[in-house]
Amino acid sequence: MHLLRLVYKFFLYRLKSFRLHGVHSPFVFDLYQQVILHDGHFATYTRLEKLRQKLLNSQQVIQVTDLGAGSKNNNTSQRSVSQITRTSAKSPKYAQLLFRLVNYFQPNVILELGTSLGITTAYLALARQNSQVITMEGCPNIAQQASQNFKNLGLKNTKIITGNLDHTLQITVNNLQHLDFVFFDGNHRYEPTIRYFQTCLPKRHVNSVFVFDDIYWSPEMEKAWKEICRHPDVHLSIDLFHLGLILFRPHQPKQHFTLWF
Repeated sequence: MHLLRLVYKFFLYRLKSFRLHGVHSPFVFDLYQQVILHDGHFATYTRLEKLRQKLLNSQQVIQVTDLGAGSKNNNTSQRSVSQITRTSAKSPKYAQLLFRLVNYFQPNVILELGTSLGITTAYLALARQNSQVITMEGCPNIAQQASQNFKNLGLKNTKIITGNLDHTLQITVNNLQHLDFVFFDGNHRYEPTIRYFQTCLPKRHVNSVFVFDDIYWSPEMEKAWKEICRHPDVHLSIDLFHLGLILFRPHQPKQHFTLWF
């Protein structure tokens, strides 16, 4: 049922989405052309996809504590590193888009809710190596694996916080002066998604970028995404089906775009 729903939602998304010629906002036109549709290659891509392949080939089994909405594919408490990589890591297409977004917006403080094994975190961190990247993971054993991956990559700008987001997020946000870029991938349910958004909202500024993962993953996530788009502080929202971008930019009229990606 989940797969059929996603196929149906993707069909509707394709009907509504448009390409470059349909974008009338100069800012969004530039973002779409230079970042979202960019098909050039960065050396970082090769480096991190080698890590992905290594993890996909790993049969190491770890005990998993799942504090979020769980996996549609595997809800067992013991999973191989290969399984976690296959089901939890963002695909190269979307991980590399996140890299380009950070490279484009040049945020100083990046917060990621949901580390998993750290592939996406590494894409965020290597896109701007003098940024501060704080990533949060609920499962201690997965966090340990991610930390080892960061060490192997030589990442110096990444800090991982382990624990239930319901307990750790507010404390973490309170200790930050502002949030430039937030990637929400921690709990794919309506109530936590809205709560995490509201927790981060006071630390955003006019140029902050909030990115939400899997906005059509479930009816709850779709409901949360639509509610966030309607929030009075949100002036620009971009639907890319698997990712949703939220920008605040109060100097421009409130607009929503569904873009072909």
